[in-house]
Amino acid sequence: MEYSFPHYLLSKQSVDDRALNKDVLHALKAHLPSQPIHIVEVGAGIGTMLRRLVRWDVIRQAEYVMVDEMAENVEYAAEWVKVWAAEAGMRVERGGEMQARVFDESHDVHIRFERADVFDFIQKHEQPADLLIAHAFLDLLPMPGSLPKLLSLTNGLAWLTVNFDGVTTFEPTIDAALDEQIERLYHESMDTRPTGGDSQSGRHLFKHLQNAGAQVLEAGASDWVVFPRGGNYPEDEKYFLHFILHFFEGSLMGHPELELDRFKAWLAERRAQIERGELIYIAHQMDFLVRT
Repeated sequence: MEYSFPHYLLSKQSVDDRALNKDVLHALKAHLPSQPIHIVEVGAGIGTMLRRLVRWDVIRQAEYVMVDEMAENVEYAAEWVKVWAAEAGMRVERGGEMQARVFDESHDVHIRFERADVFDFIQKHEQPADLLIAHAFLDLLPMPGSLPKLLSLTNGLAWLTVNFDGVTTFEPTIDAALDEQIERLYHESMDTRPTGGDSQSGRHLFKHLQNAGAQVLEAGASDWVVFPRGGNYPEDEKYFLHFILHFFEGSLMGHPELELDRFKAWLAERRAQIERGELIYIAHQMDFLVRT
């Protein structure tokens, strides 16, 4: 199988759609200022959150800045916007390679694509946004030091979604002791990444946000729950599951505490479970809406 990160981001749209905490989303809608609004999304990937917010009619008039460090993501986002806008019956105008306008009778969203390290972007960004979005991103950063810098991007709200919180589950069980060891070591790999990260980011954010002077307006679970329906996975979630196992393989292959042959056999059986439409995957995460 070929592994493409933009394809992974596409494949998890339906997973995120279900996972996003609806109470937190309702609070976001209730607290948004009058539109048009200025939004900055960090770690924006290929633009799935922007598509979702337009599709769910959360935003109608906005200036939306998408920041991502990966050139592959930014290039894909700049092209893919034409696809999802056309599917929604919307028009697209390009304002150069890194700008676009998506609009119809009830929506008018001006998009700017920024390829940049988030902390470099923070240094040069002058106009605070009405809303900061960080989706499946904060658990990849060194905390708590990164949080005040990120929150400086907004003078209002921050919607911080899908922050991993220490629980990974695969069903059915292959070997209870081996399953537990692999999950534990995978979580430990998050905590020891040179670039930062926290396998219990969700629960720790309560204290980190308080210490950063932010008020938590709403919070709740945003668990990924992927399971087959009648032996088949919805949308492109089969690919999503294969990519999750790819993360495990890349993080743990050659780990000194893990017997290589047993881990290879575990991966092979998990992949076979996907192909047979048997694997169930659950990851516990947290969403937050805060006021800075």
